[in-house]
Amino acid sequence: MVSTLEVEAPPAGNKGSNPSTNLDEEIVSYDINLPYRPQSALEQEQARLRTEYPDYLPQFDDIWFDKLPKFDYQDPALRADKQKPNLLTPGVTFRHITPKMGTVLFGIKLKELSDAGKDELALLVAERKIVAFREQTEFLQAGPQFQQEFMAHFGKPNYQPVTGSVKGFPGFHIIHRDGNQAEIKKFFQHKMTSTLWHQDVSYELQPPGYIMLGILACPDVGGDTVFADTAEAYNRLSPTFQEMINGLKAAHTSEKMIGFARVNGGLVRKDPVTSIHPLVRVHPVTGERSIFLNAEFVTGIVGLKDQESDMMLKFLTDHICMGHDFQARVQWEKDSVVMMDGRNTLHTATVDYDSTMQARHIFRLASMTERPIPIGGEGDNIPRSNGDKTNGCTSNEHQTNGHFSKGRMSNGHTSNGPMTNGHTSNGHS
Repeated sequence: MVSTLEVEAPPAGNKGSNPSTNLDEEIVSYDINLPYRPQSALEQEQARLRTEYPDYLPQFDDIWFDKLPKFDYQDPALRADKQKPNLLTPGVTFRHITPKMGTVLFGIKLKELSDAGKDELALLVAERKIVAFREQTEFLQAGPQFQQEFMAHFGKPNYQPVTGSVKGFPGFHIIHRDGNQAEIKKFFQHKMTSTLWHQDVSYELQPPGYIMLGILACPDVGGDTVFADTAEAYNRLSPTFQEMINGLKAAHTSEKMIGFARVNGGLVRKDPVTSIHPLVRVHPVTGERSIFLNAEFVTGIVGLKDQESDMMLKFLTDHICMGHDFQARVQWEKDSVVMMDGRNTLHTATVDYDSTMQARHIFRLASMTERPIPIGGEGDNIPRSNGDKTNGCTSNEHQTNGHFSKGRMSNGHTSNGPMTNGHTSNGHS
């Protein structure tokens, strides 16, 4: 039986920011989507005047988090009614983003969702991997306390170690880009793309399984988030290659991210964490096998020499990132909320908009779930159809080919037009 182990990172020096850093030195951003230190007083005032949600501007509270101890976890999707009567109520409509991954639901008010409805939402996220909701003004205006408690239903909150959060609510990870065109220009002088394919916080011993993104401001066009289905990526590999990687493990660490924050004079709230996870993990709800790696936090494959590890990681990363036929693109609309499954997806933002014209302002809440389950490990006992899972569905009489029965979801189409190339017929996703 293969199991995951957590490895202590070496001492990282003083807690908090690095006071010796020369902030006048030009440093290329680690992730152009994120600020790693507070804005000047003038910039903060300008941002407050330009945003509808000033309380969600990034705050850098000087607090410290110790390493999170192990905790027991029971996935809420496992107690859900598979017909989802509390989620897919009369009047709820849908639009698939792609046939196998991603669904947009209309007519649901997240603010009024019951606990049973949340369980069913967890199941839907496990099956479809991405679920988007439009017109969630009431939920977004309900405030950080309500939103944090909502996500606590799905798992233990993750506290952001380096970037801005909501004051008093360190579980919020704030993405706010407004008027930083000079930084973007400098970034592209050194980089060819802004894409950074990753799973959120994969370096933790029990990484997030359910993740929420809430859009507070977005460009009219651009700033999309792209998702890749790492379960389908695994399915596309030959049986021989699958067998070769099934028992491998990879090292995930936050050392690079923490190191960048320190060098950049940013606030650090936690020492680096390094964990060893299976390269192929099993989903506790669907039984799907998926490749568990990313371009941000993975440093190598355990037991392989450097060149072997580099070759394997490059091949698998390229396979996932170039597999446009198992990817989905979410186009943001004002007052939208997206929930995704962090166990079997990768995602990346796209910086293709002018931040001097319109801001991109998002919050993230991540619910930490189970320790990644290796093939043959404890928890790898979910029935799998024909030796594999398909279309992100559990194999039961209520669901067929990744769609819902009772006439609500069928063949990836709705009454107002088909899906085309991962987009809806009216240009939204």
